[in-house]
Amino acid sequence: MSKNESCYTFQDYLKEAKLTPAEREEIRLDVELTGRLIEAREARGMTQRDLAEASGLKQPAIARIESHRSVPRVDTLLKLLVPLGYTLKIVPLEGSERL
Repeated sequence: MSKNESCYTFQDYLKEAKLTPAEREEIRLDVELTGRLIEAREARGMTQRDLAEASGLKQPAIARIESHRSVPRVDTLLKLLVPLGYTLKIVPLEGSERL
């Protein structure tokens, strides 16, 4: 990186990108969910192969999800999360009114 180039982070990109609030939330959710999935797997000392055996999915599918090359459906997420001791939960967005 030259002296004239500034560091450009993913957060900088999101601030400048012309995205709808829903698109921003989708990106945020994908990044957070994938990060937590990896953290939970590693905290249990599991490899992707171990999680594949426990979930019934194939290891390459898990690798694609963890590298953001594939967006899993809800049923696939549950297959991954349950062996890790997690589930999904719907919560209100910060600053949103509750129903």
